[in-house]
Amino acid sequence: MLNEQTLPQILTPTEIEAIVQQSLEPLPVDGKRVLILIPDGTRSGDLPLMFRLITASLRDRVSALDYLIALGTHQPLSPAQINALVGAEDADWQGPYAGVRVLNHEWMRPETFLHLGTISAAEMSEISEGMLNQAVEVRVNGLVNQYDLLIVCGPVFPHEVVGFSGGNKYFFPGISGPEVINLSHWLGALITSYRIIGTRGVTPVRRLINRAAGMIQTPKYCFAMVVAPTKNDLVGLFFGTPEDAWAQAVELSAQVHIKYVDRPYQQVLSVMPPLYDDIWTAAKGMYKLEPVVADGGEVIIYAPQITQFSYTHGVTLAQVGYHVRDYFLKQWDKFKDFPGGVLAHSTHLRGMGTYDPVKGEQPRIRVTLATGISAERCASHNLSYRDPASIIPAEWANRESEGILLVPKAGEILYRLKGG
Repeated sequence: MLNEQTLPQILTPTEIEAIVQQSLEPLPVDGKRVLILIPDGTRSGDLPLMFRLITASLRDRVSALDYLIALGTHQPLSPAQINALVGAEDADWQGPYAGVRVLNHEWMRPETFLHLGTISAAEMSEISEGMLNQAVEVRVNGLVNQYDLLIVCGPVFPHEVVGFSGGNKYFFPGISGPEVINLSHWLGALITSYRIIGTRGVTPVRRLINRAAGMIQTPKYCFAMVVAPTKNDLVGLFFGTPEDAWAQAVELSAQVHIKYVDRPYQQVLSVMPPLYDDIWTAAKGMYKLEPVVADGGEVIIYAPQITQFSYTHGVTLAQVGYHVRDYFLKQWDKFKDFPGGVLAHSTHLRGMGTYDPVKGEQPRIRVTLATGISAERCASHNLSYRDPASIIPAEWANRESEGILLVPKAGEILYRLKGG
């Protein structure tokens, strides 16, 4: 990772406006219907600025301009949350944003999905490099066929399932049916987050996502943002096809979002900011730090604001718990009917480890929650507990020589060992 003195210069609003205008001006959108895919509140980036600039550039040219929040299976946003997401006031919807709609992806309503086709078992085996040999139906939000042009607008970060986020990931899993969501996440789990996170290029999971997105016939473009570490400011903004814009953003993200350290740590305190409101999303505090936790060490997810494992998948997680990958693979008949996305989240949070029917489960590291979730519920989910009131994050600072690392705003910067 570049240090603070050599970080790429933050783009000014004027520079960002110029990029947006130069990118959108040549597009054949006059009189057409345009749909913009955007992230929810669990991603950093100056989305209010991008929303304002894109809307100003397109609204008078198009017959319809709508935004679709690519929720995956996250909870839908309320009108107040949508206002906060895009930086709008109620009055703006009768003013500069009149006629513009911001829609939630309604993943919980099967009738909203469009069947695009099926990826065969043989092709899936090729895509996954032999790890999976099963066909998968490809369904997506039917709105993609109701517009003349689709534009993704979202950030790129190291990602635990696909390598780097962004690009076509806004279609799959962003507005995808459950089939590709579950299979792509389970494929990432088979590879393991430890090995795939921060991997440049087209990983097997990215290959699956690109193949599914290629079934969408509506023309697709992408604004791929690269966000300054620990801020919402942009240091990069790339436009093109979802594949090309994403590839350019990855090269910059790999510089600014990966921090290399000299040694592993026995304890890591991941302080999760308020944008993560359940463990399903706050688990990034584990994913991004796992590579620098020593064998037998501990990562603590510190988030007193969190009281739920998952607002969407909590019931299933209570049945499954959190386990290493091989715990599921070596007892597959017991777990094969659970959603692959839930099993993947479980293994990603629990981290690397082994399972033997006689010796049991042996995780590489300890995962502890210091949240609003009780000790009893942590234990029932196979996780350790620590009272968040016993932790004062400032007291963990500057203790690297003791084998202790404090990460004040965890979740987006990937930590790796030098030479690892």
